[in-house]
Amino acid sequence: MTPSASTLDRFDLAILDILQTDNTTPQRVIAQAVNLSAPAVQRRIQRLQSTGVIRANVAVLDPEKVGKPLTIVVEVHLENERPDHTAPLRARIAAEEAVQQCYSVTGEADYLLVVTVASMADYEALTRRLFEGDDNVRRFRTSVSLGCLKAGLRVPLENGPTSS
Repeated sequence: MTPSASTLDRFDLAILDILQTDNTTPQRVIAQAVNLSAPAVQRRIQRLQSTGVIRANVAVLDPEKVGKPLTIVVEVHLENERPDHTAPLRARIAAEEAVQQCYSVTGEADYLLVVTVASMADYEALTRRLFEGDDNVRRFRTSVSLGCLKAGLRVPLENGPTSS
């Protein structure tokens, strides 16, 4: 059974809050902060991972420092939203490393993509790979980021402690 927000107790929320800030925090430090034993923290973290509450433990990179300075938001407008028509595009998007995030959205666009690339030439090649020859893609609209005000994947936790 996958836990829901209502099945996560205050200890789970406190542990998750700490891990969202720094997932390399030693379990003994987490244990002290949440007033549990280190083995209890370890069991809870394992449960949170096995049930999918914690989806991944990753390093967050600075795109500019690894040669991918351009962040681009792409609105994709489709002719037909039926799953059998969108499956090929969804598969290409899922397989494309340059696409950091993809959301199916309401409104004028059907998908919003966040893309990180090294150059406009790389972006043009990406759009050819994703959209060229797909008659279901009516159009796509590109917005190039001029700068990053905020980036993160932190999920606000109800009733959990807030980090300063």
